[in-house]
Amino acid sequence: MDPSTQETGKVTGTQDKDYNLIWFVEQCLSNVLRLENYIADAERTGDQELASFFRRAQAESRKGAEQGKELLGKRLLK
Repeated sequence: MDPSTQETGKVTGTQDKDYNLIWFVEQCLSNVLRLENYIADAERTGDQELASFFRRAQAESRKGAEQGKELLGKRLLK
């Protein structure tokens, strides 16, 4: 797609870079919720190694969401 014809906020009212950041935060938070189910599934079968793996992944997703929210807050105040 020609970059000059891509959506840059004229249609949605939100610039691509801001939309991308909003999307990133939403995906991180969605992963946190999804991983909660994966942790429960692993624990239900007694697989603590897998549950621990999913907990670490969940912590990283939560961290990404927090960092994204902080950056988004700074940018939206401008």
